[in-house]
Amino acid sequence: MTARSTAPAHRMDLGSDLGSDPDLRCYLVTSGTSRRTVEVAAAAAAAGAGVVQVRAKEATTAALLELVLAVAEAVRAANPATRVLVDDRTDVAAVARRRGAAVHGVHLGQDDLPVADARELLGPEAIIGLTTGTLDLVRAAEGLRDHIDYLGAGPFRRTPTKNSGRSPLGVEGYPPLVSASSLPIVAIGDVTPADAAALGLTGVGGVALVRAIMEAPDPAAVVREVLAGIAPG
Repeated sequence: MTARSTAPAHRMDLGSDLGSDPDLRCYLVTSGTSRRTVEVAAAAAAAGAGVVQVRAKEATTAALLELVLAVAEAVRAANPATRVLVDDRTDVAAVARRRGAAVHGVHLGQDDLPVADARELLGPEAIIGLTTGTLDLVRAAEGLRDHIDYLGAGPFRRTPTKNSGRSPLGVEGYPPLVSASSLPIVAIGDVTPADAAALGLTGVGGVALVRAIMEAPDPAAVVREVLAGIAPG
């Protein structure tokens, strides 16, 4: 089974900067707030990562905005096709976009701003992802599909970077979620490049990596390995 890609009805074609659907195959979730965070994001984008999500849960709002602006500038210079999303904070994404930054949307958790409200704030062309990880959550997201572009689902395995409280899915946990959703699903949770091929065969749209890219001596090589393991949708 190959990766699926379903374009929501609200997607508007605004050209190369915003309009096309994101390539979810290799999805970087950043960590840290230093210059290295920006540099790794740019290196991953240059190597072909389709999405960079800026995640810095402990940062102040001002610091997060500064980081988002820096990542967006670096990523756009490295690869204009890469989409930059903000974790959780629709307000920060909206401000960055109003400032003209190449920030394309937001990734929301179950306890964040409701997706319909995020869509209203960010507009019809923005990319909005939603965290799931159980069959019930995936089915519930179907009722919101007009506001969502993709689903994150995990954890694939237990991870020290985020405690969701959900049991690990493993490879075998993804086919039922894929079958239950009309939206592309991104696997997350201590995913490594070696997992990409097996996860790609489950029908997921891609895999999200944090430490495997952020802590790698050569982040670009990791991205290339992931892309080699997951066929384009």
